[in-house]
Amino acid sequence: TIFDRSKQPVIPTEAGREILDQARKILSEQQLIGEIVQAKKGILTGELRIGIIPTLAPYLLPLFIPGFTSKYPQIKLVVNEMTTGTVISRLREGRIDVGILVTPLQENGIREQVLFYEELLVYVSRKNAAWKKTYMLAQDIDPAKLWLLEEGHCFRSQIVHLCELRKASKEGSHFDYEAGSLETLRRMVELNDGITILPELAAMDLSSRQQQLIRHFKRPAPMREVSLVVHRDLVKQRLVSALKEEIICSIPDKVRQNKNMNVIPI
Repeated sequence: TIFDRSKQPVIPTEAGREILDQARKILSEQQLIGEIVQAKKGILTGELRIGIIPTLAPYLLPLFIPGFTSKYPQIKLVVNEMTTGTVISRLREGRIDVGILVTPLQENGIREQVLFYEELLVYVSRKNAAWKKTYMLAQDIDPAKLWLLEEGHCFRSQIVHLCELRKASKEGSHFDYEAGSLETLRRMVELNDGITILPELAAMDLSSRQQQLIRHFKRPAPMREVSLVVHRDLVKQRLVSALKEEIICSIPDKVRQNKNMNVIPI
């Protein structure tokens, strides 16, 4: 018996899990034969299924997708936005080939390949007292005025770490408003008295007026680590290597030169 149908939803039995794991390995080995043949021909072809988190997708995808599809017309990219937890589970199930996430994750069976480090920036309303500051410290941020993404986003947990909000969170006031996207948070700051934190790529397209609302943290600036993540049994090594190379080539020089100092945990 592979599946226990007495449970809802249906789940594998203990024996079933072992059989499914072995079946995935067999299928991966079968795909590897095709990869070897294509490699001998010097051809990069096939389908690459990518999961990417929402706080990266709108800013990173437009940078590398045009170049990649132009350079590798025989590779089909299938891209879906999903949370970190969903990316990890689908990698393990073999439903996607690669994830683009914020790391470190330290997940068993998951390998991380660092792409770049992204500076975290403060976006502050002109109505807020912190707007007058040149450089920010975490303690300069009033938790009652800080707007965050809703639960489920890894970027939210990084900001909680950065601003040391665990004690303050018991008061509840700074969690009164939660947004589903960075764009919503940015707009709320522009129209109201508030503060949010933006990753560097999300601030690249700001107008000159919006740039006036950006404040940098005092050095060393907090960073988030962005990586490609794959399952240890990955077959499509050459496709993933091509993807990694194109992403690194496409990001702005400033981001590429950031160092792995003061990386904020998830």
